[in-house]
Amino acid sequence: MTATAPDQDIALAGILRAQHGVISWRQARRRLTGSAVNHRVVSGRWQRVHLGVYLAYPGQVTRIQRWWIASLAVGNGRPALLAGLTALRLHGLRLPEAAEPVHLLLPAHRTDRDPPPGVVVHRTRRLSRADARLDMSPPCTTAARSMVDAAQWAFDDTTAVSIVAATFQQRLVVLDQVRTVLGTSRRLRRRPVIESAVADAGGGSESAYEIEFLRLCRLAGLPRPSRQSVRRDRSGRRRYRDVYFDPWRVQVEIDGSQHMETRGWYADMRSGNEIAISGVRLLRFPGWAVRHRPGEVIADVRAALEAAGWHGPSLSAGSGSATASHDGRVPHRTRPILPG
Repeated sequence: MTATAPDQDIALAGILRAQHGVISWRQARRRLTGSAVNHRVVSGRWQRVHLGVYLAYPGQVTRIQRWWIASLAVGNGRPALLAGLTALRLHGLRLPEAAEPVHLLLPAHRTDRDPPPGVVVHRTRRLSRADARLDMSPPCTTAARSMVDAAQWAFDDTTAVSIVAATFQQRLVVLDQVRTVLGTSRRLRRRPVIESAVADAGGGSESAYEIEFLRLCRLAGLPRPSRQSVRRDRSGRRRYRDVYFDPWRVQVEIDGSQHMETRGWYADMRSGNEIAISGVRLLRFPGWAVRHRPGEVIADVRAALEAAGWHGPSLSAGSGSATASHDGRVPHRTRPILPG
């Protein structure tokens, strides 16, 4: 039984509504004749935005419409999965806006004939139904798979760690989900960096700077601190410590750029006074120092711990602790094991 014209109109409207006004030639031809599609383009009702892809409205293309155009173009009329950082943004990841490509993931056996400008197509031999969120618009990979892919496709290690930290911080993934993805990924670029970042972020670190600080502590042989532990101030309000060495009552706060603003600066002073009154040794470092002056940061933390009674390994050669190089950096060593 063939569909009537009203039925066709309803079905077509449903597709356009679900896909934010974007439709492929293949999808349109299921409901319209070829001449009817061409008439819509010639009359200006539709605009052709890519080979075989149309936008059913005049005007500028929005970001989500750009994602749909890329998805349908790369999928040859059927949606391909958004992936990596693009998929994370669709999942709700909040990062500073930047000019970045649209990332799509295709099974290795499929080909893309003509991706739009600004689109990067990645191929994989490992893409299961469990990795996909077909209920999202456009369809995309899961947040955990998207985070791992975004980290391995990142420009450098620092960006990869930042993506992992932000994804955990914004509660888009949990550790078990990421473990599953890592466990099924045999070939993974920068695996040691990603596993280290996941181990720290999954354990409670709230920023890329905190993750880097914990890595430095491990390499320097310092005791393992707790992260984001809770304390009560004099008014009974809950406060969170970035890093806390509990037995020695040494607290470390790692400040991002927001702490340089006048209001934040004074609030931090008051908070620091509160901590000092409680008898805790407080150290503060800007994030850039953790990244660019790690030797100085670790030296201060070690001195504070020793002043508080900690007796750790010596810094003599061959002791097994990491020492800072001449440029102040602490070298990488073996990768950590994800917490069990």
